[in-house]
Amino acid sequence: MSNYKDTLNLPKTRFPMRANLAQREPDILAYWESIKLYQLMREQRQGKEKFILHDGPPYANGDIHIGHAVNKVLKDIIVKSHLLQGMDVPYVPGWDCHGLPIEHQVEKKTAKPKTRTDAEAFRKKCREYAKTQIEKQRRDFIRLGVLGDWQHPYLSMDFQTEADIVRALGVLLDKGYVHKGYKPVHWCLECHSSLAEAEVEYHEKVSTAVDVAFCATDCNDIARRLGLELKVAPKVVIWTTTPWTLPANQAVALHADIEYGLVASRGGHYIVASELVESCRERYGEQYSGKLLTRFKGKALEGTLLAHPFYSRSVPVVMGSHVSLDSGTGCVHIAPAHGVDDYLIGCRYQLPCETPLQADAVFAPAAQFLAGVHLRQSDQAIIEQLKKHGNLIHQCQHTHSYPHCWRHKTPIIFRATPQWFISMSNNNLLNQVLSECQNVQWLPSWGQARITGMMKSRPDWCISRQRHWGVPIPVFLDKANDTLHPRTQELIEKVAQKIEQSGIEAWFALDASTLLGEQADDYVKVEDVLDVWFDSGVTHACILDRRSELHRPADLYLEGSDQHRGWFQSSLLTSVAYYGSAPYRGVLTHGFVVDEVGQKMSKSKGNIISPQDIIQHYGADILRLWVAATDFSAEMGISEEILKRVTDAYRRIRNTARFLLSNLHDFDFDKHAVQPAKMLSLDRWAVATAARLQRAIQADYQNFVFHRIYHRLHNFCSIQMGGFYLDILKDRLYTVHADALARRSAQTAMYHIIQALTRWIAPILSFTAEEIYKLLPDRTQQTILLCEYYEGLFDLPPKEPLTLERWEQVIDVRNRVSKQLEQLRQDGRIGSSLDAEVQIFCAQPLYSLLRSFGDELRFLFITSEATVHPLTYALATAIEAGDELRLQVASSPHAKCQRCWHLRADVAPPSNICGRCQSNIDGAGEQRFHI
Repeated sequence: MSNYKDTLNLPKTRFPMRANLAQREPDILAYWESIKLYQLMREQRQGKEKFILHDGPPYANGDIHIGHAVNKVLKDIIVKSHLLQGMDVPYVPGWDCHGLPIEHQVEKKTAKPKTRTDAEAFRKKCREYAKTQIEKQRRDFIRLGVLGDWQHPYLSMDFQTEADIVRALGVLLDKGYVHKGYKPVHWCLECHSSLAEAEVEYHEKVSTAVDVAFCATDCNDIARRLGLELKVAPKVVIWTTTPWTLPANQAVALHADIEYGLVASRGGHYIVASELVESCRERYGEQYSGKLLTRFKGKALEGTLLAHPFYSRSVPVVMGSHVSLDSGTGCVHIAPAHGVDDYLIGCRYQLPCETPLQADAVFAPAAQFLAGVHLRQSDQAIIEQLKKHGNLIHQCQHTHSYPHCWRHKTPIIFRATPQWFISMSNNNLLNQVLSECQNVQWLPSWGQARITGMMKSRPDWCISRQRHWGVPIPVFLDKANDTLHPRTQELIEKVAQKIEQSGIEAWFALDASTLLGEQADDYVKVEDVLDVWFDSGVTHACILDRRSELHRPADLYLEGSDQHRGWFQSSLLTSVAYYGSAPYRGVLTHGFVVDEVGQKMSKSKGNIISPQDIIQHYGADILRLWVAATDFSAEMGISEEILKRVTDAYRRIRNTARFLLSNLHDFDFDKHAVQPAKMLSLDRWAVATAARLQRAIQADYQNFVFHRIYHRLHNFCSIQMGGFYLDILKDRLYTVHADALARRSAQTAMYHIIQALTRWIAPILSFTAEEIYKLLPDRTQQTILLCEYYEGLFDLPPKEPLTLERWEQVIDVRNRVSKQLEQLRQDGRIGSSLDAEVQIFCAQPLYSLLRSFGDELRFLFITSEATVHPLTYALATAIEAGDELRLQVASSPHAKCQRCWHLRADVAPPSNICGRCQSNIDGAGEQRFHI
């Protein structure tokens, strides 16, 4: 393979752009690396206005997939489009290196650590694994043509960054946002650890659903509250899909304002929401069909006591605003240790937050008949106990959406454990965050409603994990009262300094006495690590504020729409807590990649298309063009058929550039450029059209609507250039004198257009733009990626007799002529358009406009003759083409010029060429008309 630098001084040929760009892209990458492009860009743009796009770090785990490619290409297009504006655009890529994804992969090869020594070796393997993954992903991102500081990325496992994450935790502790609590959290039975909201995904699950009776302990109390005489104690009926939580039940919740009914039946007196009485009867059967004795609001039963369905204890009726009529009975069993709503109710009513379920999901001895039973085998044992006590009313299998661990793909549970939390209420944090959302530009605009909707009801953020590979929570707790050491801030800074030297291992290897001295025996060293969303969430402090080339707030965060509950949210929470403001000025989101019928990509469906395969087969530029061509605000469809269509569009752009380049091989702008006032009108139209297009493209880049740029470029290259302008130019370029005004005028226009076009496509088709740029005359930079928008398009004289709007009229007439010519071709009356003559009959002002072109009109229509007549001169045989326009198109009776192929009356032997060509060969050359 030839070195790309060898092509820099190659003589220009008629068709200079080679095929197989996919094979040439690595040479272009090598050239960019040889000139140290990123450093060159930074040096050149020193002092310019900055634009900071902060990279959301992907996990350092596994090969990149098509979603990664979409994300990085979109970021690259934005970076390069701002470079075109002359801005300084440092782009620092990053990686998230801690947490479950890394641990999970290392655990496949090694056992889970059981001792401190094992844990130390395990962390070392995790660090090594992350390094190998970063290198693989870095190579793939570079192969995509993404410009960035790849030699100095930010890594959450860099010692400095790990230390700064610890410092950020210290700041939030000092400000009163972080506290230790005993609350229910998402708990993975495989990880044996809490999970963040963003680590949870929902899938269909079949559960055992049960309707369970809680019998009133005091029949007289119920009767008094309802104003009835009762001899049988009523039973409040709950419905749940998690029977395993019943051992932890501490109450039954009704909604204060929902209407409930007391139903007397053969099965006893039972209480359910009156709106659900009929559905309950259908579910329970005849035994529970009976008379509705009374209706009452839920608040009437607040405080009454019910018997636990299989333990010897009483539980109260409480009021819960989360109780609904969507399903079940309108009565909800409350286990504060196993649900957020349950926990909040428990706090309000001072209920015990207790569970006999241990961390390994096995019931403790306190669970009595369940002692030693795993949660997954507990349902049947519980059902048997309910039957034994006569409290099972109904059971069935129920399919519903249920939370799963995003890594293990297994169902998770809510479980109360001692954890560290960021409080949403301390210092009014949540309201501050919601207010700050108003100061951010969300793109698309619905992003604001999405994130505020998620935030409004979010619980405290559990930031602790029971894992080994993560940034520690380096604090000490008093054994006597579980409070933080009084010198916590000082100690955190000392730990951070040690981590700067040897990484997070410094904390885990630290003996407490090193920092606490004789106090060490009075304190417990916390072994929990931070949620990885905290790691990435504080990069505004650890990266944006730490690196001199960046700044906070960033101008833009750009990630997939799932990050409204992930990185966007964790960054916003920590930034508002840390600084009192958002970490970003704007947030842009893109959709997920789906196949051509809208199905999510998965290995099991066999519809995955990897970016590596696309690059190998088509080249990175085709992948980049697909990203730009797709409206990324919604789901992004991809398939082989879609890629083929994108490839066809790419060829249009590439072939336009090839044509322009091939006809500039003898053009020197300083010697041959025609002054704007002397250029032919058609050429001035072409340059003005390009200038108008450039303004639109600039706006589209600024507004991040890249799919519009794709359509504008495709229309420009295939219709305005290929279907009109360049088609007309061929006669001038190939038949007139080399130095004739008509030819040099065309070359001047093409020079301006190719200079501009190369810059327009550079952010998207970076490799193709670079290839074109190396063949352009008058290069001013080492690479197209250091260029700014081309301003030569705007040098036309201010008064143009034929405005763009009037040219649209001419083009419309040409399209109508072409339609008639096509009909003649289909009828076999002509071969090419040059075999025809056309007569146009039209009214003013179109008549004067077309008449002004004189003989030039035939070149516009690519016919051998074209004449214009007033509409009143219209012949009866004229072909209807509109109210104010009639056409008569016929084959020419004249002989064909062997040089220009026009059929002209002056073609004669022995040369068999027309007078115009004879003049171009032997005489002064034709004088082409221009307005």
